[in-house]
Amino acid sequence: MQAVQPDHIRNIVITGHAGSGKTMLTESLALSMQITNRLGTVEEGTTISDYAEDEIEKQHSLNSSLIHGTWNGHKINIIDTPGLLDFHGDVKSSMRVADTVLLTVNTSIGVEVGTDLVWEYTQEYYKPTMFVLTKLDADRTNYSKTVEELQEHYGHLVTPIQFPAEEGLGHHIIIDVLLMKQLEFSPDKPGSMTVSDIPDLYKKRAEEMHFKLVEAVAETDEELMNRYFDVGNLTEDELRAGIKSALLTRTFFPVFCTSPLHLIGSERLLTAIVNLCPSPIERGPEHAYCSMENKETLLEPDPAGHTVAFIFKTMSEPRVGEISYLRVYSGHIETGHELIDAQTGQLEKIGQVYTMEGQKKVPAEKLLAGDIGMVVKLKDSHTNDTLADKGTDCRISPIIFPEPLLATAIEPAAQGDEEKISSGLHHLHEEDPSFSIEHDMEFNQTIIKTLGETHLETIINRLEKKFNVSVTTDPVKIPYRETIRVTSSAQGKYKKQSGGRGQYGDVWIRIEPTDRNSGFSFASEVVGGVVPTRYLPAVEKGLRETVASGVLCGCPVVDLKAVVYDGSHHPVDSSEFAFKIAASMAFKAAFEKAKPLLLEPYYTLSVRTPEQYTGEIVGEISGKRGKIIGMDADSRFQTVNAHLPQSSLRDFHFQMVRLTQSRARYSYSFSHYEEVPQDIASQIITTQEEKQG
Repeated sequence: MQAVQPDHIRNIVITGHAGSGKTMLTESLALSMQITNRLGTVEEGTTISDYAEDEIEKQHSLNSSLIHGTWNGHKINIIDTPGLLDFHGDVKSSMRVADTVLLTVNTSIGVEVGTDLVWEYTQEYYKPTMFVLTKLDADRTNYSKTVEELQEHYGHLVTPIQFPAEEGLGHHIIIDVLLMKQLEFSPDKPGSMTVSDIPDLYKKRAEEMHFKLVEAVAETDEELMNRYFDVGNLTEDELRAGIKSALLTRTFFPVFCTSPLHLIGSERLLTAIVNLCPSPIERGPEHAYCSMENKETLLEPDPAGHTVAFIFKTMSEPRVGEISYLRVYSGHIETGHELIDAQTGQLEKIGQVYTMEGQKKVPAEKLLAGDIGMVVKLKDSHTNDTLADKGTDCRISPIIFPEPLLATAIEPAAQGDEEKISSGLHHLHEEDPSFSIEHDMEFNQTIIKTLGETHLETIINRLEKKFNVSVTTDPVKIPYRETIRVTSSAQGKYKKQSGGRGQYGDVWIRIEPTDRNSGFSFASEVVGGVVPTRYLPAVEKGLRETVASGVLCGCPVVDLKAVVYDGSHHPVDSSEFAFKIAASMAFKAAFEKAKPLLLEPYYTLSVRTPEQYTGEIVGEISGKRGKIIGMDADSRFQTVNAHLPQSSLRDFHFQMVRLTQSRARYSYSFSHYEEVPQDIASQIITTQEEKQG
């Protein structure tokens, strides 16, 4: 494929709630651009963009997928993204490199949680956004209600460009109030759109909506407003230019109508993408940070400039190896091009450059600034890395992925697979940085944090299929701590005679509670040499070993001071070993008299929820021994702040999904330790005793 100049490129990301028709919209656009010769379906697993085995099995997009085609002399790059919230890492990475967002909305359901969340991403990235209504040919579809919901959620700047002449089964006519024409489609036939005058039946409604469209566009630009006041209308060209400008400033959000399953609206949408959506040049320069100059700079999409390209997704394929999806922000890339990874300084020699049609790789002569494509087998460059010409150290700001919160411990199903699991997780994390891997040293647990249960299941399945290793899951162990309430003292005497030299150690230990988070400290008040100085390190060692292993339930002891203040020794039988044992005995005896208690970690929890769920969430937190510490209002949302014990976080994610249909977002971070209620502490201690014996 020949290189395409930036002004003839359109970079589009299609996103929305799961089941809103993203993949079928991609499929219908691909067929209209003659990328394929038949319309695949999600149910049959024959779509161009959902080609992975696990996507076909689940009938949901789990990865973003890139296709490209041409329309009216322009190259259109389309990225189809997952709708499931568990895979929104791919949504954010794809949106990062796109110039326009098409946000799909199922008109038989309306605005959903995924719609709201994607809208927030468009605000974060300040992306031009167009709404695409889908499934207008489905039963119980409701165009007017869906538009009202969009305006209620996202403001009066949401403005319809089209409306369906009829809804539901048999839908095939769209009234376009920008063109002021009727568009009629022959279902399932690409290239069948016919344009005609609007029939009298729909003319009044079309004129009213056209008037609102003209007003909305005029309000975004002073010159257009003056023109509108002078003439009383705007021409189609003026409207088109005004919409393109307003899309860039996010002061206008057009609404289009489609029924992708039957190719209705697809051709008109492609023309709108070419005429209304910004090219990389119109979208403007990209911010980059140059470390040598220690300042930010703006990268113009100039094919003759220094090459700067950003890797937004990494995948691995059998018999191919690692493939890297990238966008060229400046200069160009071509086969044989030598670039530097701006993060590591690693030299990368570019092999064959490709553009993509789903799974199919199409060799490209070169990719110019503004274009999106793929390269294979980079040595050590991954997602969020910037590739640049030698001597150019500018880096594109990284993608900020959603924070993974569902923590699960995994362990090998078969002994000896630890290294395979570690290697497999490392490779999967390079493909999907939206999950994290941690190793808990205290419990020797490998913990992965995911965006949800389906995300976790997918990672485990990919471990098994790609790396031939099976794992089991366990709850994350809770780092309880033991401490004391009052000061106490006790003697520890270790005396053993076995025929030869005996063992003798005798110490008195006093333990005192200290401030929370003060840890453990040791001191000596021995006088007169009753415990020789040379044995004091052994006493301290015995105490620290006992503190580390705990007394009540095998948890470390914290927030106390241990003082050795008396004892005795034997000139022949005393030894370091004997004093270490004696110190441990004394500590345990004193601990039991010091009103011991169990501590548990508490986390600071913040839940942002639509107002209607506030009561349920407050009740859920309170029912889990949480403590509400404040609430803040924010438009349609409430933020509930609380402290919650870690043990209650185990199923909190599932409760938020159940109570709010995934509409609540939450985050948490460690805060402090608090005393475990006595009845719960007794259960924990009993359980631990049963495990030990």
